[in-house]
Amino acid sequence: MSQPDTQISRFEPVLFTSQGYIVRKGLISQPMIERLKTAAEEALDPLIGPVEFEAEVGYPGAPATRESSGGDTPRRLLHACARDAIFSDLATAQPIRDTLVAVMGTQDVQLSQNHHNCVMTKHPGYSSSTSWHQDIRYWSFDQAELVSIWCALGNETRENGALSVIPGSHVVEVDRGRLDRDLFLRTDLEENQSLLDRQVQVELDAGDVMFFHCRLFHAAGRNESDAVKFSAVFTYHDGDNHPIPGTRSDRYPSIRLT
Repeated sequence: MSQPDTQISRFEPVLFTSQGYIVRKGLISQPMIERLKTAAEEALDPLIGPVEFEAEVGYPGAPATRESSGGDTPRRLLHACARDAIFSDLATAQPIRDTLVAVMGTQDVQLSQNHHNCVMTKHPGYSSSTSWHQDIRYWSFDQAELVSIWCALGNETRENGALSVIPGSHVVEVDRGRLDRDLFLRTDLEENQSLLDRQVQVELDAGDVMFFHCRLFHAAGRNESDAVKFSAVFTYHDGDNHPIPGTRSDRYPSIRLT
């Protein structure tokens, strides 16, 4: 089987600018995907922290407390880059860096250790759904210009809760009143319907990588399959875009991709 072309085309940065995301098919090799998935599975049994549990996120469908049925279901394996070298290798891989340089327009790409930097582990049975949101809502940087990657370690479909996005929403100004208390997009407002009508689901194959802007509205459903879904997620910023001192975004130093 021939290897996919990892060179980014001249059209992809333009597409990213207009719609707020691109998907690069087969960007990560299958041998590396197998190693990544094995490392994630081994971190689940026995469970190796730090971990965020479904009961802690409070999303629709999550167990109410850690003591509830399913309350010990992991949601995210945190601090991925420090947890295993294979995750650091993924986050700093040359095809990842080359794509980030192209869509961000800078050679000084830096990996945040404070946001994402995790393996999402969406379990069947007790997985929650995530409502429409922008990641920048709880990040603190000089500029709202960060890019995340979502690397599928297995196939992601409607059945197991693949991401949905609203193309172009990263450049739409949304008043505070159109968001709920937790800064999720209100689906009950007529003025939000034109945005919601544009939503598309992004189904991925193992090894596909989605690059998306921090202001892009996105959501995800529950895992209704019978297998755990694994996704590695990381966030990057320009070296000139600094985290605000004293905030969560400044807790750990960023890692420069070279």
